[in-house]
Amino acid sequence: MAGDEAAGMEGRGAAAPVDRRAGRAERTGTDPVVRALSVDDISIALTEGLRDFRAAPQFGLAFGALYAAGGIVMVTVLQRFDWLFLAYPLAAGFALIAPLVAVGLYEVSRLLEAGEAPTWPKVIGAIRHHGQREIAYMALVAVFGLIAWVYIAGFLFAVFFGLRSFDLSELVSMAVSTPRGIAFLLIGNLVGAAIALVLFSVSVVSYPLLLDRDVDFVTAMITSIRAVTASPGPMIGWGIFIGTLLAIAILPMFLGLVIVLPMLGHATWRVYRRAVEPVRG
Repeated sequence: MAGDEAAGMEGRGAAAPVDRRAGRAERTGTDPVVRALSVDDISIALTEGLRDFRAAPQFGLAFGALYAAGGIVMVTVLQRFDWLFLAYPLAAGFALIAPLVAVGLYEVSRLLEAGEAPTWPKVIGAIRHHGQREIAYMALVAVFGLIAWVYIAGFLFAVFFGLRSFDLSELVSMAVSTPRGIAFLLIGNLVGAAIALVLFSVSVVSYPLLLDRDVDFVTAMITSIRAVTASPGPMIGWGIFIGTLLAIAILPMFLGLVIVLPMLGHATWRVYRRAVEPVRG
């Protein structure tokens, strides 16, 4: 009997250890294993995300309202300081920090997946616990990307239109009806798309991975890039879908984000679960 137990313990020694209390995988020293995804995987993940949203709507609506309020405050500040020329690039760049804002939603989905009832103490506690470590570094990456995009947009605006200020109607008219305005929009959107692609690639599964396992943020970013390169078509399509939906949600004074953010946040967790193999306990 003792020999059988010893053999059993030896057989299980190769498996990655799991924190049974928290339901999160511990550090194993090995890189996470990524899987190739199909369009069907993305579709199923979106359906599962909607199911999570319906199962605990109070969390999604709260985080969505917080995100929308941040956008409204941003536009108000731009109007106050006569920086409306930054409204478009900032609104576009605002989507770059959506994965960070949705961290609480990933925890809600994780709890639902584990069969636990999500509560505010559990969700906020998880954010605080991980926010003191590697997720804080990922937040710096997202904020740095947003700042870089705003500086580039400001530089492009100065190159094409000079340093004088415009009212909103004059600015919109110049941007869509003059050659330099169209060139500004074309170049600006191409640069913005490149920055968005980079940030999407390093973050699409980074935040869920950091919430789920004890890995460092560099490993999380590398894993995220590997997940994108393993399924470039479905993953880039997922990124375009996210960007398009967020852009539509921003149009009615950011109010659409109250619904769109939680839907995409929960779905992102489900995409992560399909893109990265779970640790076998």
